[in-house]
Amino acid sequence: MNQPHLAIVGATGAVGAEMLVCLEQRNFPVGRLTLLASARSAGRTVSFRGEEIPIRELTHDSFEGVDIALFSAGGGISKEYAPSAAAAGAVVIDNSSAFRIDPDVPLVVPEINPGAVARRPHNIIANPNCTTIVSLMALKPLHDAFGLRAVIASSYQAVSGSGAQGILELEEQVRALANGDPVTPRVYPRQIAFNVIPQVDAFTDNGYTKEELKMLHESRKILGLPELKASCTCVRVPVYRSHSVSITAVFDKPVDAAAARAAYNGRPGVKVVDDPQNQRFPVPLDTTGGDDCLVGRIRENLVLDNALDLWVVGDQVRKGAALNAVQIAEIL
Repeated sequence: MNQPHLAIVGATGAVGAEMLVCLEQRNFPVGRLTLLASARSAGRTVSFRGEEIPIRELTHDSFEGVDIALFSAGGGISKEYAPSAAAAGAVVIDNSSAFRIDPDVPLVVPEINPGAVARRPHNIIANPNCTTIVSLMALKPLHDAFGLRAVIASSYQAVSGSGAQGILELEEQVRALANGDPVTPRVYPRQIAFNVIPQVDAFTDNGYTKEELKMLHESRKILGLPELKASCTCVRVPVYRSHSVSITAVFDKPVDAAAARAAYNGRPGVKVVDDPQNQRFPVPLDTTGGDDCLVGRIRENLVLDNALDLWVVGDQVRKGAALNAVQIAEIL
């Protein structure tokens, strides 16, 4: 596929905009670019490589001649329009949860399972959940070295994971509280400013949220470990961008911190920042706008055998969404 015709569905959203940034920064060979969004955005223009590209209204007929269609407009839009794009001959790379667990749709992190893109009977490839991507970037090198058996994780997720409205709500609440004004939550069930909320996505019947169960089901599929055990608590925190995850990982083989750090040597997309005595450990501001996930606080767990505790941080808009999709397009 030389100089492909690309389409971006949801081009005016935060992830769509970041996809354009990634395409430009990585010098992706775009032969033609079609930008698609809702009718209310049609007619606007977006700058790409010094050219103003018009936004077009998304319809089922928008994909004629398109080679790769990057979708980031929500699960409902993907379910309705991705089959049309695939039928028109485009390979769909979908950032929503619509197709992730479909056994006939590959779920891909390019640094982990790039070969999975080859089998795509529906011409659709799914981008994993952002928290799953960030976590697995830290876990895959350890799995390769020691054999991953179980994961216990707590995520600290930025408000940009809720889109522009999440950022706006945090900003408005901080200003209101500084002025002594009352706060009325709209996006979140409780005040997010100067607070943390142990709910990301809706609760299911077993007490876990949908976001927490994604870590289990998506990790099993990506790593090819159907018996992997995983339990996760997802927490919304008053941070603008970049998710952090505290992980306890249990392995088949004995592990120690030094061997774990060595396992990351030469692995693309992940770097170790781990010198806590000198306050060197990853924080969200370190990864915002960056491609790599950063791992630190690596230590042997004091309760479980063959287990490590670690801390990983990654930009969920970039590696957790836009960059991962562009990297899949690069494989194609």
